[in-house]
Amino acid sequence: MQRRSSKAPRRGASPSGTALDAGLRLLGRRAHSRAELKRKLGRRGFTAAEIEAAVGRLAELGYMDDRSFAQGLVRRRGASRGPMALSAELAARGVERTLADAALAEFDADAQLASATRLAERLGARKAVAGYREMLDQVGSRLVRRGFSPAIVRAACRAALAGTPQDAED
Repeated sequence: MQRRSSKAPRRGASPSGTALDAGLRLLGRRAHSRAELKRKLGRRGFTAAEIEAAVGRLAELGYMDDRSFAQGLVRRRGASRGPMALSAELAARGVERTLADAALAEFDADAQLASATRLAERLGARKAVAGYREMLDQVGSRLVRRGFSPAIVRAACRAALAGTPQDAED
């Protein structure tokens, strides 16, 4: 496979056709937000007009939709990340705040607790923690870094320890 060495736009090709083709190739690999696709096409040397035309056409054809992108990211990454981390990732990918909030609304407290508990059980088993305080120190800090709220982290650590001989004492 040959790579284009120059980042300049190709000459002689139809303006929206080449950007449209590049956009289709990018979307064929994985879903992108509108802003992400614009950034990537810009790095490939397409003009702003070419990018707008291509992104508009791709959205019109149904190949990209920021709402679906946000919902898919929350579904995929929600198993290992909390809402704060997901919100930051959606913002970094250029998804509008209202769309991100709507996607995160589907990730309710019960789903967050279930995800955090599964992670706490897995991480706690690796560390062989002795009790609630140790679980909270070692596993809880990792869950907070993954974007779960402190209340969810405490409940998940208690739930992860519920089946062990140690009681989850405060």
